Amino acid sequence: MIRKPVPDTTSAEAWDDYNIGKRIAVGSGPAWREVRLSVFELPQVTETFTMPAVTEPFIAWAASGNAEFQEREGNGPWKTTRVKSGTLFVTAGGAPYDMRWRSLGAEPFEAVLVIISMPLFNAALDEVFGLKAPTARLRDVSGFEDLRLTALLQLLRDEVESRTASPLFVRGIGQAIAVHLARHYAEVSNTGKADHSALPAFKLKRVTEWMAEHLAEEFNLARLAAQLGISEFHFNRLFKRATGVPPSQYQIRLRIDAARRLLRETTRSVIEIAEEVGYSNPSHFARLFRKETGLSPSDYRRQK
Repeated sequence: MIRKPVPDTTSAEAWDDYNIGKRIAVGSGPAWREVRLSVFELPQVTETFTMPAVTEPFIAWAASGNAEFQEREGNGPWKTTRVKSGTLFVTAGGAPYDMRWRSLGAEPFEAVLVIISMPLFNAALDEVFGLKAPTARLRDVSGFEDLRLTALLQLLRDEVESRTASPLFVRGIGQAIAVHLARHYAEVSNTGKADHSALPAFKLKRVTEWMAEHLAEEFNLARLAAQLGISEFHFNRLFKRATGVPPSQYQIRLRIDAARRLLRETTRSVIEIAEEVGYSNPSHFARLFRKETGLSPSDYRRQK
């Protein structure tokens, strides 16, 4: 089987397309707009393959089977984990990563994969960390067990088998998972003593909220820096320290996230959506959208 080229990042909806194995269940329809769930029956043995990153919090749960699992980022060292039923992996995304495994036994190797939307997770961070939420980050944790998290995932796994999944139920479980992740697997950067190498949390929150409210306006670094009364150079450096990306890239991600919601939830044309999020050139919008999600806007809309 020839796999299509793997982008650095992709959308939650398209992530399944890069996985190896047989998808045996997937959450689709109105109930699954903020929580993405897929169930895969995985092959007993794999060669090394690469998976793109997603920007949202991602959970993998080994629902059955035993395997020796290996993962790595880039050309780094392989990390080996003994996977059994109940083993969990949590990641905040970031970079593409390589995986390979071999099953230890004849039991089918089944994985439940869950992606939580950023708005849902950010709301949990706000509740748990308050003003420090903009600097809170989900940690990458591999090969662990968490009975409470597993119980919540099992509820979603059961709901995906329902003929008509309940949007209220799925969102409620998604919220519970988001809060659990924020409480137990997220942390605030630069805690303790004051740190001047990144924007203070309240200033970061102020400027990112302004960016979200003025999404379609042309990017203007000087205007953003002036809001905080600091130089463009200083603002750019501190913003990148706090968020991991420069402000220009952060705005692109905000725009693409907004476009994804509009493509999924409205019937408006791609051109109209491009203009609403700040792109007068549809071709430029399509290129950026594909770079961020791995799909064209039209293909993304067709994903269910």
